[in-house]
Amino acid sequence: MKILGISGSLRKASYNTAALRACRELMPQGMTLEMAEIGDMPMFNQDIFDAGLPAPVKRFRDAVTAADGVLIASPEYNFSLTPALKNAIDWASRPPNQSWQDKPVAVFSVSVGPMGGARVQYDIRRILGQIWAHVLPRPEVFIGSAQGKFDAQGKLTDEATRKFLTDLLAGFGTWITRMKR
Repeated sequence: MKILGISGSLRKASYNTAALRACRELMPQGMTLEMAEIGDMPMFNQDIFDAGLPAPVKRFRDAVTAADGVLIASPEYNFSLTPALKNAIDWASRPPNQSWQDKPVAVFSVSVGPMGGARVQYDIRRILGQIWAHVLPRPEVFIGSAQGKFDAQGKLTDEATRKFLTDLLAGFGTWITRMKR
């Protein structure tokens, strides 16, 4: 199964991106993870869309379409999505060939706060559900107090968090199989 990883954070030292890199190591056998780039897309504008998709947008839409499933890790900005993640979702949601249609998606969040980005997940789930993505209902993974769970190089060191992500990925594999039936 080919999984596309999307980090909602554009920060170089992003804990969400670091957690996605850790997921590469934790993937069940038969699953691979490729990371998407979302920081180079212009802000969504229907005029730009109508004039022809910019290369970064086309690349992203094609990657979402080609993936068996999409794994999203996002911080919480002001109780919701980051602008970069919302922009990526919007670009891939436009017809024709809406990229999210029937796409299995799993979501987790990483935050330096104690709640682990819980509120952002509900907004992501709500938005994706309205554009017919199939979002894995559980397990829900909220990684709080991230600064104590990664080393200075961004390697995930917390064993409990590794277990949560391992369980999420195993459940995601089952979900993808179920959604493809």
